[in-house]
Amino acid sequence: MDMEKSERKGRVTLILAAAALIAGFGSSFQYGYNVAVINSPAPDRYGPMSDNLLTLLWSVTVSMYPLGGFFGSLMVAPLVNKFGRKGTLLFNNIFSIVPAIMMGVSEVAGSFEIIIAARFIVGICAGLSSNVVPMYLGEIAPKNYRGAIGIVPQLFITVGILVAQVFGIRNILGNMEGWPIMLSFTGIPAAIQLMLLPFFPESPRYMLIQKGDEKTARKGLQRLRGWEDVDEELCEMRVEEQSERAEGRLSVLNLFTFRSLRWQLLSVIFMNMGQQLSGVNAIYYYADSIYSSAGVADDHVQYVTVGTGAVNVFMTIAAVFIVEKSGRKLLLLIGFGVCCGACVLLTIALYFQMMCWMIEYPDLTAFFASLHAGPIPTVITTEMFRQSSRPPAFMVAGTVHWLSNFTVGLVFPFLESGLGAYSFIIFACICLATLIYIWVVIPETKNKTFLETSMLFAHRNKVDIVAEAEIKETGGESGEEEIKNTFL
Repeated sequence: MDMEKSERKGRVTLILAAAALIAGFGSSFQYGYNVAVINSPAPDRYGPMSDNLLTLLWSVTVSMYPLGGFFGSLMVAPLVNKFGRKGTLLFNNIFSIVPAIMMGVSEVAGSFEIIIAARFIVGICAGLSSNVVPMYLGEIAPKNYRGAIGIVPQLFITVGILVAQVFGIRNILGNMEGWPIMLSFTGIPAAIQLMLLPFFPESPRYMLIQKGDEKTARKGLQRLRGWEDVDEELCEMRVEEQSERAEGRLSVLNLFTFRSLRWQLLSVIFMNMGQQLSGVNAIYYYADSIYSSAGVADDHVQYVTVGTGAVNVFMTIAAVFIVEKSGRKLLLLIGFGVCCGACVLLTIALYFQMMCWMIEYPDLTAFFASLHAGPIPTVITTEMFRQSSRPPAFMVAGTVHWLSNFTVGLVFPFLESGLGAYSFIIFACICLATLIYIWVVIPETKNKTFLETSMLFAHRNKVDIVAEAEIKETGGESGEEEIKNTFL
């Protein structure tokens, strides 16, 4: 009987899959779409201007998006604690539909300032969704599928990037007439999510641990798992709840003072900085400019960019199937290692300005670049923290993520013009430093409960965490009476 219960935990039900797809399409898709949508029309939107003014205006338009993402990240903890994970995703659609309307009318109004303001607002949407979607999916997924389900947001980010790149082809929407339509398309996924997501369960962990509503938590868990007997998983949540009571509720400010979370917090900061400063976002934001500098013909640049996006989607799909077998740490090491090598090779190609294999077949460069860490940092962030510390941890992660993203978007055009081919060497060094940190510090979290992952860090944090759970098989709410936890 115990073996049968253990085997059932691996099940991905229709409700779970649909919730992941709707959350991914309605939120994460927009993140990726708005990263790349600004790229293709860049050269011909603003009319005659000096090169320096055009570079500044373009940089500001691009960087308003990650700046909005930074402010969105600051809203994560208060919103998910007040409205829940699903409730926050529904609320977040305001920050997508409103800027979609603004960007749609920008051509009629004849104002690029509207586009800049809308990019900031839609950035808030991305800042929230990039943190809340992984948190929601990580909490509703069974532990032996948490990695695969956790990659779904990144999959939709890459699909969003690809769709934006396809729309950006000059003969489709990447022209003066089509650009407002392309920019306002971001409101459609938000509207779909607003209609469908209310029919799916809120995170059972949020309902039980933070709201104390076991009835709703049990009902949601039964729908997600597809069977009635969910006592074992509810009891595991109660053990975590008892540990939360021992430490008290955490905010962003006192998160930094907890010795038992010190290395988890440092790891979140290093992984997110490394991911955003790896050079991948520079390629997405300024793909056309980079490929033009590499000697690709102007007529072919847009198709090379689409090829980059297609390869990235393929590699992310592959990651969904291998993350539970290979583990998180190995994928992180491979991702940052290959990305470091790709930045070095791209530097060499740009330096020689010749039709070497990397320039003649840029999709091969895209293949290597697409092996970056991608979704794994958000998966590990979900797993390294328990219920009350998870929202402020995601808030810190999101702040670092978007500040680094903002820096790349604003600085890279000037970095490229100043350092030329050597600009990607900086990214290569950052990838190498991040790789070394992961090798030394990050443990493997595959198939671990949230409490077990916290205990993996206990030795490095120089604290002792002892959790004992004695749970009678009485079922229902009475099982809570026999839970005992001790934390030293």
